[in-house]
Amino acid sequence: MAKILILTAGYGEGHNSAARALQTAFNEQPGIDAELVDLFALRAPRLNNVSRRGYLKMINTAPKLWSAVYRWLDRSPRAPWLFRTLGSHRRLLGRLLAEKRPVAVVSTYPVYGWLLNQLRREGAIRCPQFTVITDALTINSLWYRTPSDGWFVTDQDSAAYLYANGVPAAKVHVSGFPVALAFADRPAHWQPPDPRAGPPYRILFMINSGRRHAVDIARALLQHRDWHITFTAGRDEPLRQELVALAAGAPAQAEVLGWTDRIPELLMTHHVVISKAGGATTQESINALCPLLVSQIVPGQEEGNYELIRRHDAGALAETPQEIVSTLQRLFASNAGLWQHWRGNLGQLAQPAAARQIAATVLAQTGRVAVPRSPSAGAAPVLHPVAPVSP
Repeated sequence: MAKILILTAGYGEGHNSAARALQTAFNEQPGIDAELVDLFALRAPRLNNVSRRGYLKMINTAPKLWSAVYRWLDRSPRAPWLFRTLGSHRRLLGRLLAEKRPVAVVSTYPVYGWLLNQLRREGAIRCPQFTVITDALTINSLWYRTPSDGWFVTDQDSAAYLYANGVPAAKVHVSGFPVALAFADRPAHWQPPDPRAGPPYRILFMINSGRRHAVDIARALLQHRDWHITFTAGRDEPLRQELVALAAGAPAQAEVLGWTDRIPELLMTHHVVISKAGGATTQESINALCPLLVSQIVPGQEEGNYELIRRHDAGALAETPQEIVSTLQRLFASNAGLWQHWRGNLGQLAQPAAARQIAATVLAQTGRVAVPRSPSAGAAPVLHPVAPVSP
């Protein structure tokens, strides 16, 4: 079996989400064994948990501070010096490479490029390495300041950004973001009801952070009889219980979920999603053809995600309960004209088979030919007509 090593990290769900989709796509191929490695969790699990919590707390409670850190990492020539503190991580990675003997390494987190290139200089890695960039448009230079055998980006504008910053065009692949393969293999019945037939309109509210703000938004959404709201509260059980209490007897229909692995299905069966502009959430909404109302933008990496939506007129920024409600009302007004417009534009951006495309490109560069899963796998979903289903 030919080994593919996929390197990820838990600092933002986009890295892990992309890595899991890539692992599935590689493992569809005969003779390929793709393995996922989070070097930070493997090397120091307790420190990794503490640092992850610190990162999440900073981006949610001190966004201006995180913005300053992000800009420094992007612009300072001294930023890579930080990676010298990761000597034990580099040595562990070197041992893994010697043990696993992969035919290729694919990373979804920028730090790995620096560690791999140092190992290459030491003669510890001889296979090609590839970088899957999980951000769009505003791409931190840590992703591309160190060599790679290929970079995969979400869209043509992101590719142009790399070209402008000196990355050779021949090494840049516009693949799309590697979302779960459920988006490419979309069942025919995973469609929202046709909004032109009238209410209820299905609204998905994915709560990632900002608990108090989320409750205020939920309270405003629940006042509208024509709306069916699905809340996802993650692992925050107190929040889930508070939402259940708010929904009891409210004018809107509501379903309150905790942690769920049904996100692809939920996105594909709702008319619109409200969430922060995380890399995975933004790209999953694009590939579900589910317009995104951005309720929060983390400075730095998430600015480009929202800009991608704005630039292609496929969603909107709505940060307050009042802005969200008024945008939703516009979305479904006049025979859902704005919704149809946004959904059509999302169809121009969607690349639901990106994980398979990346896997095929990597395997080709290792001298292997990917076997197509089926003639229709990854075909763009049909936009119209939108088949009505039971709400």
